[in-house]
Amino acid sequence: MKNELIYQDASKLAELIRTKEVSPVEVVQAHLDRIAAVDPKVNAIVTLAGDALTLARAAEADVLAGRELGPLHGVPFTVKDSIDTAGVATQRGSPIFKGRVPDADATSVARMKGAGGILLAKTNLPEFSYWIESDNLLSGRSNNPWDLARTPGGSSGGESAAIAAGMSPIGLGTDLAISVRGPAAQTGIVSLKATHGRIPMTGIWPRAPRRFWHVGPMARSIRDLALAFSQLSGPDGRDGFATSTTAFDAGGLREPGRPLRVGWMVGPGFGPVDPEVAATVRAAAMALKDLGVFVEQVGIPALERDFALDVFNKLHVMEMKPAFAQATAGRKREELYKMATTMLALPDTPMRDYIDAEQAAERLRDGYADYFSRYDALITQVLPIPAHKHGVGKFVIDGHSVDATYLQGATVPLNVTGLPGVAMRFGTSSEGLPIAVQIVGKWQAESTILHIASLLEGVSPVRDLHPAL
Repeated sequence: MKNELIYQDASKLAELIRTKEVSPVEVVQAHLDRIAAVDPKVNAIVTLAGDALTLARAAEADVLAGRELGPLHGVPFTVKDSIDTAGVATQRGSPIFKGRVPDADATSVARMKGAGGILLAKTNLPEFSYWIESDNLLSGRSNNPWDLARTPGGSSGGESAAIAAGMSPIGLGTDLAISVRGPAAQTGIVSLKATHGRIPMTGIWPRAPRRFWHVGPMARSIRDLALAFSQLSGPDGRDGFATSTTAFDAGGLREPGRPLRVGWMVGPGFGPVDPEVAATVRAAAMALKDLGVFVEQVGIPALERDFALDVFNKLHVMEMKPAFAQATAGRKREELYKMATTMLALPDTPMRDYIDAEQAAERLRDGYADYFSRYDALITQVLPIPAHKHGVGKFVIDGHSVDATYLQGATVPLNVTGLPGVAMRFGTSSEGLPIAVQIVGKWQAESTILHIASLLEGVSPVRDLHPAL
């Protein structure tokens, strides 16, 4: 039964608990046992929540007493260690914050608990939640369950590895440029970066640059993303970006009678892409076409005019450096790892370039708006390659030599523009690694992209769903 429980999605676990087929105690214990068995190899877990079993027993009593149950009642969840958790250490991947225990939950954590979820553990990340691999001086390096010599991504790499390895059914990550979608792609799970502001960032550090940061669910099924988003979205009265009161409807789509219109592209405008990844994007598009969706290959001229990664780099350095400088002021050099020192050493963006980048960001928003006046969604790659070996800084992709930042080429446009995107596996590389696609929607169109993702999930060619650990 334990093996069956650790690979169920959160929705199924909630159903089994509601119908008294399993106890919340059994579910939590199964995941704790899995952590004990495989985390020494994966290193995804930073801190266990000490009261998880106590809360599971209380949840069991609620079920037996016939009390009203939340949609995630008794289901364990994990949380990236940059997201505040009341009474449980939140150390942000740095010795500077070692032993830091928040007094209050982040809004997203409070809402997961409000839905009945039980906090199980905190998961690993890069220093200050800032890089495409999850490695730091405090809790070390996380490994990809599909190949321990490879990264599970960053900055939510510990979260993605925990879910992929059966240590958690669902959790929370954050995303500045790639950080819930890239790790999901590298480990074969699913994730949602919602429209900017849909889910409050209250209780999460760093906040700068606020206009690019997102918090989002990571899971192993599209229905779990929809369920989590329905609980997480909406204003909290503290995050000034979280203002939308639009009701979430997992089945809500375009006007009745009009067929879905979906475009697909792998570039130009994203940087080079591996042929296996490009073929997976095309395969996902053709699968939708076979389901009766109108599909065609497209281009977005705005992405060719303004390379979103360059725009992002010019903007975020000026806003992120002061936060890093404040956090590290007066600290010893040996307390700082790669990304803090790298960020602090970067030159400031000249004001003229900063203004040009602001205008380029507006052109990108306009370009996507023009595209979405004709289409309901866009299918792209998440990453240009499958999960890579630890510590690689340069890549040759389809004959082009690029540095590691280029892995964000297809994800960062959604942070610059604020548009929503789902990452989900739809293929397997020749080395047996997951390959994912990204489904992009217009502003606040999470229901549409989750619907399209569910269609693809139903016809996915992937059969090796779980890594052999």
